[in-house]
Amino acid sequence: MSDWVDLRSDTVTRPSPAMRDAMAGAEVGDDVYGEDPTVNRLQAVVAERLGFEAALFVPSGTMANQLAVLAHTERGDEVFIHQDSHVYYYEGGAAALWAGATLSLLTGAEGLVDPERLEQAIRPANIHHPRPRLLILENSHNRAGGAALAVERLRPVLAVARAHGLFIHVDGARLYNAAVALGVDVRALTAGADSVALCLSKGLGAPVGSLLAGSRALIDRARTYRKWLGGGMRQAGILAAAGLLALDNVARLADDHARAGRLQAELAARGFDAWRPSVPTNMVMVDLPGSAAAFAAQARNHGVLVGAMGPRRLRLVTHLDIHDDQVHRAIAVFDRLAGEAEHAG
Repeated sequence: MSDWVDLRSDTVTRPSPAMRDAMAGAEVGDDVYGEDPTVNRLQAVVAERLGFEAALFVPSGTMANQLAVLAHTERGDEVFIHQDSHVYYYEGGAAALWAGATLSLLTGAEGLVDPERLEQAIRPANIHHPRPRLLILENSHNRAGGAALAVERLRPVLAVARAHGLFIHVDGARLYNAAVALGVDVRALTAGADSVALCLSKGLGAPVGSLLAGSRALIDRARTYRKWLGGGMRQAGILAAAGLLALDNVARLADDHARAGRLQAELAARGFDAWRPSVPTNMVMVDLPGSAAAFAAQARNHGVLVGAMGPRRLRLVTHLDIHDDQVHRAIAVFDRLAGEAEHAG
């Protein structure tokens, strides 16, 4: 599909020749025994960069998030989470399945839990109530259009969580996108959190892999749960080597953000309801008058792949395999389909 303009997700990136070379030449060992030097290096680098004692390499962002829920909670504990969060919306009810957690769904602007709603949702200790235990935040926020949530916006909800003794986990699948968009060191966005999940296989461009970072004690517990869930990958250094190179792609995320901005502006100029959040990253949302799935199918016929995020909403995601010419091609296809719809009408 090398000739396609693939805007479905930043997970579709392919490893560069340099990344493939690094994978082929990686020094490896058995990671389940803790003996893979490349995995150990990746874990140490990510832990240091995110500001934690330790980190654990896992196959996916979903596993990283679910390990955090398992490590922070006991069965029946209450987890507070935005109703549009990835952990709730896209992880198959796994928190209920594995951790036996009770998810309390909250609302708030751009995917950020409103602090007043969190305060109201936390019930007093009582045998009739689950124990309030964990707050999960997401930054950047996928279903909010890739919204980057600034430190100033995070502080009030973090303060409420801390006042009630909650642990705090950040689903930072695209945390570096948020940091780049906000112009801050990534540690500014992890401060106050007990754990953070970071994905390497989205905008950073690794073929697979995520990390969970936290205290050494938390990561020791998570390692046990990773084993239970089948996440021990043995000679995983061939994947960790790609992850180490992916961390060099942080600065160029700004290029993805700029192209998403150009895409949004051009589509809006052509009459599409194309929008981005207050602090945008690498996503563009397009709200249509008709079926998003039908529009996506038509775009595919013209070599452009886009994702439907609702009955009438498309999500377009820029990434390292999308360059200026692909942006122009996508705009031309949208223009053509709009013209065809107008003619048919």
